[in-house]
Amino acid sequence: MNNKDGKPVTQTDKGRIVPMAVIFVVLCGCSFYMGIIFCSEKGSFESIYSQKSVESSKESSTSSLQIKYISFPECSADYQDYTPCTDPRRWRKFGSYRLTLLERHCPPKFERKECLVPPPDGYKPPIRWPKSRDECWYRNVPYDWINKQKSNQHWLKKEGEKFIFPGGGTMFPNGVGKYVDLMQDLIPEMKDGTIRTAIDTGCGVASWGGDLLDRGILTLSLAPRDNHEAQVQFALERGIPAILGVISTQRLPFPSNSFDMAHCSRCLIPWTEFGGVYLLEIHRILRPGGFWVLSGPPINYERRWRGWNTTVEAQRSDYEKLRELLTSLCFKMYKKKGDIAVWQKSPDNNCYNKLPRDTYPPKCDDSLEPDSAWYTPLRDCMVVPDPKFKKSGLSSISKWPERLHVTPERISMVYHGSDSTFKHDDSEWKKKVAYYKKLIPDLGTDKIRNVMDMNTLYGGFAAALIDDPVWVMNVVSSYASNSLPVVFDRGLIGTIHDWCEAFSTYPRTYDLLHLDGLFTAESHRCEMKNVLLEMDRILRPWGHAIFRESSYFTNAIETLGKGMRWECRKENTETGSDTQKVLVCQKKLWYSSNQGSR
Repeated sequence: MNNKDGKPVTQTDKGRIVPMAVIFVVLCGCSFYMGIIFCSEKGSFESIYSQKSVESSKESSTSSLQIKYISFPECSADYQDYTPCTDPRRWRKFGSYRLTLLERHCPPKFERKECLVPPPDGYKPPIRWPKSRDECWYRNVPYDWINKQKSNQHWLKKEGEKFIFPGGGTMFPNGVGKYVDLMQDLIPEMKDGTIRTAIDTGCGVASWGGDLLDRGILTLSLAPRDNHEAQVQFALERGIPAILGVISTQRLPFPSNSFDMAHCSRCLIPWTEFGGVYLLEIHRILRPGGFWVLSGPPINYERRWRGWNTTVEAQRSDYEKLRELLTSLCFKMYKKKGDIAVWQKSPDNNCYNKLPRDTYPPKCDDSLEPDSAWYTPLRDCMVVPDPKFKKSGLSSISKWPERLHVTPERISMVYHGSDSTFKHDDSEWKKKVAYYKKLIPDLGTDKIRNVMDMNTLYGGFAAALIDDPVWVMNVVSSYASNSLPVVFDRGLIGTIHDWCEAFSTYPRTYDLLHLDGLFTAESHRCEMKNVLLEMDRILRPWGHAIFRESSYFTNAIETLGKGMRWECRKENTETGSDTQKVLVCQKKLWYSSNQGSR
């Protein structure tokens, strides 16, 4: 046989081809095998890596990380409401399709602001809870636009130096209290501890979530960053849990089967468009047996359509599309009265098992992790709850407040998670928090309201504060083992986040930030300076930060803290550990020098 040049192919050339093919097949097989091992042992590798990081830090505790003192400059006064990853100054770089410009778009490293965000001129310490639910200082959130546009709907009104929150809303002009009373009549589970966690999409100034706090329901209010309304900033200034976010092209930063109830009051989300992906996301984060409450278009369209600048035919069509989509997702109409309609997600998998193979939206395949929620694209498929978790549905999980201390079924998903480790963690945090209260006497009083645990495991820190006038945002690192399902199953709230980036909130929104070994776990990825500057941005003046950290890092944290005008003091842990210290810092109030005051 001849080759293309007309020369005969020698036996040596032919013999060379066979070994090369064999080697190629062997290499492919090895790569596939190693990939399986890596994926199946990912949690183990993460834990081992983290453990080695801790051990290496302990071994180095006789020395300490030294950082040169830096006096950080002030940002200009127009950065007083700066939100780095949802910055309106950068919107023009992103498209308006499906409002993708409102999603997280963090600046590249060379565009990061390494300066201190100033408060507005005339800023005062926030009004204390629970009075803050009804009023806040105008100078702390000086937005006139929302006052002019929404005062007729009784969202808020300006009186002298304060904003007053009458508790009104577009769909509850008679007050949020009466609106929730009607909702409780429709959903008795809101009264007996069955429903504990809720999410409010398009929350306004979070009056719905604020009212539910007195009824034992912890609501996370969600709204996008905007130029005028500052809905999330108003919510947090009032002491009501809230986070910046929008349902657009990416999943919300929560695991599957998290919330007991979801609510939309004229939030104007196009639920049936784009293959129903927005409603599919609500379906994903709602617990089996959980409730979805909708008021506003197209509910009660027969009476309301004239006020919606539309036609009765268009609203009837929208309602039928919505009902059809909900049915295909195994939701059932629970109750409906007036402007409020309530659907319930299937409490088990029987409905999903009966769906035909060609159903639309289809079921998601196994390649899509149900709990993946950090920059995970939305897909037009349905996440079916894992049938092996039979005690995580709303009808099976313990009622509040008992569920706070019951070991969640989904702890088996966490590396080394078990009933004993959960109980031990719960017990240890009670001791640690009691010690923190000695170090910071304000903790447990009305001087501290908004709290964040920056790298929680099971939510033990938040559980230990449950009887105090605080709420806690529990943050689980996007690079750690995902224990956030356990946090939600306890009846607490939280989010996934990567601390190499800015958090989804406004400046000056938290009274206390707590971290436990964050730099030990993440210093190989995230620069300490950037994490501390972000903490300064979201911490209120006179707010505190507690660092439970390896002795190796505490001196460096203290040095950088001084450069941010913090006052820090180093304390022993409650056990007197030599390898770990507690650093307590407090942010001071200062005003921008550009405004002529200090």
